[in-house]
Amino acid sequence: MAQSEGTSLSLDALLEALLLVAGEEGTTVARLARATGHSEDQVEAALLMLEERLRTGGLRLQRLRQRVRLVTAAEAAEAVRAFLGLEARVRLSRAALETLAIIAYRQPITRPEIDAIRGVSSDGVVRSLLEKGLIEELGRAPVPGRPILYGTSPRFLEILGLTSLEELPPLDQEDASP
Repeated sequence: MAQSEGTSLSLDALLEALLLVAGEEGTTVARLARATGHSEDQVEAALLMLEERLRTGGLRLQRLRQRVRLVTAAEAAEAVRAFLGLEARVRLSRAALETLAIIAYRQPITRPEIDAIRGVSSDGVVRSLLEKGLIEELGRAPVPGRPILYGTSPRFLEILGLTSLEELPPLDQEDASP
């Protein structure tokens, strides 16, 4: 790939550095394009190259909605947890797993929509998933009452070892109807 303007680094190497300093929140392709002076198409192509190069290392490129960030490889999870002294597991009840699956496949989704699918109130379960950082508020639905829209968080992808929601297993459409 051509070298980036004003640097001897290739664009994918420069993007790797920018993603490292972008931190946990990551950044957008548009912001990367502005920072490097390249088009969004060029940045996307370089991100694909970076993603391929990282496949054999300890880092991965993670995409969620319009954001991209660097994360550790799922295969390194145990070593990272031990190194950081973190709790090894996130324990979830059956109700939490069910709710998390509904959110993962139907996002963005409101709590009343979750309740309608589950047939019971999900208030406490949604609160617990928010506290664990597995879901996040995405905004408000443009309907009366403006209920909160929920979606999965980057932590959700990390725990499952996914780099994007597209890697979720396909949903059996027969089981998908409420």
